[in-house]
Amino acid sequence: MLHSDRRFTPSLAPDPARRTPSQPDPIRFMRFCSECAHPVALKVPPDDNRLRYVCDHCGTIHYQNPKMVIGSIPVWDDGEVLRILLCRRAIEPRRGYWTLPAGFMENAETTAEAAERETLEEAGARIGLQGIFSLLNVPHVHQVHIFYRAALLDLDYAPGTESLEVQLFTEQDIPWQEIAFPTVAYTLKAFFSDAARIRAEGGDFAFHSRDITKPLRAPE
Repeated sequence: MLHSDRRFTPSLAPDPARRTPSQPDPIRFMRFCSECAHPVALKVPPDDNRLRYVCDHCGTIHYQNPKMVIGSIPVWDDGEVLRILLCRRAIEPRRGYWTLPAGFMENAETTAEAAERETLEEAGARIGLQGIFSLLNVPHVHQVHIFYRAALLDLDYAPGTESLEVQLFTEQDIPWQEIAFPTVAYTLKAFFSDAARIRAEGGDFAFHSRDITKPLRAPE
């Protein structure tokens, strides 16, 4: 089952297909070439359609692409109560707010390996992955977030260096006003909605996709 809740905010994230070379995607500032250390210039390379940092000395074109943020939804289901393990962040951004265990994917690892590693590093928890649940595009920060459904293999968990604490929450107990990121809030709400549907009607979890184009604002 595929669920795609695709929402766009044109004033915040212009359609890439309608951009011109004079209206590039926001890119990270770069001054010197990482290959030869000479200055770089922002220009449209031949056969391209957007601005890139180009080194006129060695010819290297420095492509800047979105980062992958991979995480899990660690679930403990005792047959009666469904609970999810959340981490309270010990680092910025959003220090002190709650999140699912997640982080940047490393080179030479798969998305599944990244989800397991991040869960172990941030929550000290061992999990069994059960499939990709949500994929969130976050273009204004150049990221794609992917969350796997996962079963906790045991209750032996503890906060890692990037977490102040970790705790199991039922849906009713989740501190919704203290969730760190829109992608996490969306994923949690979609997960509990699917779980309620499955309890009532049977079936399976859906795959959820959404474009998050609105920059994060602190709760009012």
